[in-house]
Amino acid sequence: MKYSINNLYGYKEEYRYLKKVIKNTLKEEKIKKAIFSITFVGEKEIQEINKNYRGIDRVTDVISFAFEEAKNYQNKGIRMLGEIYICIPRMEEQAISYGHSSKRELSFLVVHGLLHLLGYDHQTKEEESIMFDKQELILNATNIKR
Repeated sequence: MKYSINNLYGYKEEYRYLKKVIKNTLKEEKIKKAIFSITFVGEKEIQEINKNYRGIDRVTDVISFAFEEAKNYQNKGIRMLGEIYICIPRMEEQAISYGHSSKRELSFLVVHGLLHLLGYDHQTKEEESIMFDKQELILNATNIKR
């Protein structure tokens, strides 16, 4: 497994715990060889990404670009999963709003983004139930609880 966390926002809190969150997510999904990136950005950057790639001109918490959804994707034994962008100010607001720690919210967004890269979605109630149950299972197994 090879991934990078690019802190373009300048997030000052410690986030080494994400290594375990990522490992448990990939283990749960039985992924052994994968490449992906996670980038921390601000509101301006995520709004621009959201506008340019999704046609939605507003700030969001996380956006995932799954490379395996591309028609010209070729698997050479290593899964090239894609890119995850996380808006740190939105993450911090949501942590306060939901009444839990930034660690819990950032972990949730990483798992959520990774599951999107792996093909999960929440467009229907059934998909949402499957994806959100999986997120809770992974976070609980990592001992990151509400």
